[in-house]
Amino acid sequence: MRSLIFAGIQRYSLFSPNHVGNDAAIFSAVAQYLKENGHQVNMYTEQELLTNSLKGEKYIFTMMRSKASVRKLQKLEEKEDCFAVNSGHGIENCTRERMTTLLLENQISHPRSLIWDTNDGVPEALIKPVFEPCWLKRADFHAIHREDVTFVRTSAELQEVIAEYALRGIERVVINEHLKGDLVKFYGVAGTDFFYWFYPQEGNHSKFGLEEINGAPSGIPFSEEGLHQLCSDAAKVLDVTVYGGDCIVAPDGTIRIIDFNDWPSFAPCRQEAAKAIGGIIIRKVENVGL
Repeated sequence: MRSLIFAGIQRYSLFSPNHVGNDAAIFSAVAQYLKENGHQVNMYTEQELLTNSLKGEKYIFTMMRSKASVRKLQKLEEKEDCFAVNSGHGIENCTRERMTTLLLENQISHPRSLIWDTNDGVPEALIKPVFEPCWLKRADFHAIHREDVTFVRTSAELQEVIAEYALRGIERVVINEHLKGDLVKFYGVAGTDFFYWFYPQEGNHSKFGLEEINGAPSGIPFSEEGLHQLCSDAAKVLDVTVYGGDCIVAPDGTIRIIDFNDWPSFAPCRQEAAKAIGGIIIRKVENVGL
């Protein structure tokens, strides 16, 4: 096996709310795996990617999320024949509006949703009975602050929160119906057998404490194989290799994905995940042959 040179581009701490240490740990673990398998890793921050050129590396692994750095990555992939995990287009696809649109268009099990301009009032006829209660989420990006995802109980409250989002400069929102059932968090690496799920409340794993809305899990039976397949299908649609997210298991065992992210922290299963991520990066790069 030939020795490869990788550019590892870390995630800016702003995009790791309450998980700075966990995100840094999984990224370091993957870099260490690549080094132990005979490869060289040059580490960069998102800021360094924007202000400096890479050192000629053709292979990139990254947790970046800023809009500017993702655009830079897309240009590197398109114009300089670089190969990245995750790809810049896959990272962009996991922003809220694009994710919602792509999942629904491809019949991936997801809550009923609306995408709305914050300067427009939402007619009450559209809200009741599907979207009362509901979740209001900024459409343009991931949740950075607790206020970027809001549980709303009534249509009147929804109008107030939308106006608040507009004042914060958020122009578009996604409105998801609220699903009753067990909240399940999952992690996966496409193209491998690695898949891990757990109840975040039992693992005390939370960014903003919103898991309390659905309450303690009751252990509703569901198909683990079905969950893995659903997530694999979503990863293919969104074009991401390293992924994680959340779903709701309804009382009848139906599973719906409510969030899907590019390269999460993998905190409960870090070492096993690092091996799977590092392994798939090497296999993909060898197939690309740049």
